[in-house]
Amino acid sequence: MLTHHCLRLRNVAIVVGLACASEAGAQKRDGRVSGAVVDHATGRPLLGVTVVSLHDGKAQTTDSSGAFRFERLPVGLLRFLFRAPGFPQQGLVIALVESERSEQRIELDSSAAARLADEAPPRQAGDRHAQMLAPVVVAEAASLGPRFAAFERRQKTGAGQYVLRVDIEKTGANSLQDVVRTLRGVNLDCSTGGAGCVIRMVRAPMRCLPEYIVDDVQDNEFGPSVAVRDIEAIEVYTGPTDVPGEYAGRNAGCGVIVIWTRSGPARRKKRG
Repeated sequence: MLTHHCLRLRNVAIVVGLACASEAGAQKRDGRVSGAVVDHATGRPLLGVTVVSLHDGKAQTTDSSGAFRFERLPVGLLRFLFRAPGFPQQGLVIALVESERSEQRIELDSSAAARLADEAPPRQAGDRHAQMLAPVVVAEAASLGPRFAAFERRQKTGAGQYVLRVDIEKTGANSLQDVVRTLRGVNLDCSTGGAGCVIRMVRAPMRCLPEYIVDDVQDNEFGPSVAVRDIEAIEVYTGPTDVPGEYAGRNAGCGVIVIWTRSGPARRKKRG
């Protein structure tokens, strides 16, 4: 619903149209954050914890089961603060998407070390020592950047399997085949003689090879041999029921492997 302010200015058609559309979008509040606050040491729920929603200043206290719930939240980065006597305060940061229902378990630490950090006197201006800050729980990993917006959107759906550079570095993989060999529904076929191993999906008909998408461009020649050091993220879809619409071509039944490189697609040189 548009505000009375928007209706009064309807004579200024172009400016008001943009402003009112923006205002209407800003009023979209259908997210929810809920959960329970427990004692880190015992796991027992904490009654009477004050939970503050920092984006609008609203606060509530947890019930006997440690539960809290905030509804009608806007899309974007939201911050919450948890306070209880005898516990250090703790922050929570959530990147909420439209219509998301986020469930959280917050553990407050009453240990001597945690209390000491929280009760340390504030440093004076000019003090060279760092000041201890309240711990902050980050509920969602930082974005990889605008180029990976579609990747991160699909990752939230739960369809397919996703591998990030940090995962690759942990495994010490030396090739794309090494990276995906442990994924569900993926097989390595090394019966090709001296040509090395190829990736096949367990559900693929007639032993067909998967489709390769490199930086959002189909490339079945370069895709299987992309150097692992150049890979920033990978999406693996093992069959047509997993493949997202943008990649659901005629070979979707063979599976799809989407590779995102660190440098992105090569830029074409401008003609002089």
